[in-house]
Amino acid sequence: MKDEPNNSVCLDGIRLIPVELIDCAGLIPDSWKGKGLGNYFLDEIRKADALIHVVDASGASDEEGRVCKPGTRDPQEDVEFLEREIAMWVVQILQKDWKNICQRVENIHENLVDLISDRLSGLAIKNTHINEAMITVKLDDTKPTKWSDNDLICFAIQLQRIAKPMIIAANKIDLPYAEDNILNLKKKGNSVYPCCAEAELVLRRAVEKRLINYKPGDSTFSLSEQSTLTDEQLKALKVIKEKILMKWRTTGVQDAINASFFNLLHMITVYPVENVEKFSDHNDRVLPDAYLVPYGTNAKQFAFIIHSI
Repeated sequence: MKDEPNNSVCLDGIRLIPVELIDCAGLIPDSWKGKGLGNYFLDEIRKADALIHVVDASGASDEEGRVCKPGTRDPQEDVEFLEREIAMWVVQILQKDWKNICQRVENIHENLVDLISDRLSGLAIKNTHINEAMITVKLDDTKPTKWSDNDLICFAIQLQRIAKPMIIAANKIDLPYAEDNILNLKKKGNSVYPCCAEAELVLRRAVEKRLINYKPGDSTFSLSEQSTLTDEQLKALKVIKEKILMKWRTTGVQDAINASFFNLLHMITVYPVENVEKFSDHNDRVLPDAYLVPYGTNAKQFAFIIHSI
């Protein structure tokens, strides 16, 4: 059937649903203390449900983002560095009121999960996230005074992994050392998506100029009928096809975005309709809207989501 998209786009039968991405500034060591743009970055991730951590797979960027010789830095260090920065930021917030929290839990038997949740309000962290993190790191929620500084850090790291799950977008796969570094990242248990942002940008711009036929996430492209590419442009596209698409299957950019919503956040796609036989709304438009909602959302919750947009 032919759909009539309203809140999204359909390209050759593939529905592309708009999502919100927050472009955060890069971190430097001790950003959690306010160095660099650290406070801005950490404030931005309050709004995020999941994180796509873009790392230089070629190891050609140092810890402060400066260009260095490929292979100089291990991208795994960037992964661990980000986790620790976020964890220390959370620890810093908790430590400001930790003594009072401990007294309220141990003296008047208030719930530790609720108190931590209140302290971290605004970070989109749920009580279930806090409880799961405590259980995972095996901490006693009735004796917080027994928690060491390291316990608090371990708790914060686990809380970030649960409340704001992360995938790694390993960029610059076209450069030396990238393939070995990606294998190493995967061995360390990271969820890694090899990417070449530059290639994706070239392809998107070529589509805008109607030079090629290509959809985000495609494993190849074709020249359009009205294509007037120069020899230099043809050469560039050939390099992308041979070094990126044929080797890695895609540029990885769309894969990373899809994985964030479907793998990390467990979203499903829902098409609300009024006529279930024609799959149409009250204006007879076929499958006009598509929404991403968490798996397990019921009809009442879905109705609230629609009417609150």
